[in-house]
Amino acid sequence: MTPARPAARPPAPRDAAAVAQCHDDVCITCSDDAVEVTILRLLDDDLAVVDTGSGEEEVSVALVSATCGEKILVHAGEAIAVVPR
Repeated sequence: MTPARPAARPPAPRDAAAVAQCHDDVCITCSDDAVEVTILRLLDDDLAVVDTGSGEEEVSVALVSATCGEKILVHAGEAIAVVPR
């Protein structure tokens, strides 16, 4: 005989203060800033290694069509636009 599983707990109520909120048309989590970076290498799974000017980071390029050497705008780890040359 298999022991009965305990009933699933309902989700805990979320503290309103712990949830990120936007004020004055600016998101306090990310400040609504996009950063211009240069693609160094394209990786599998729509990812790329980019030069931020202060180091290398891995970002998603799933929403744009870009190649190595191009500059892109990145917001929250996601490329959102290719910067025209």
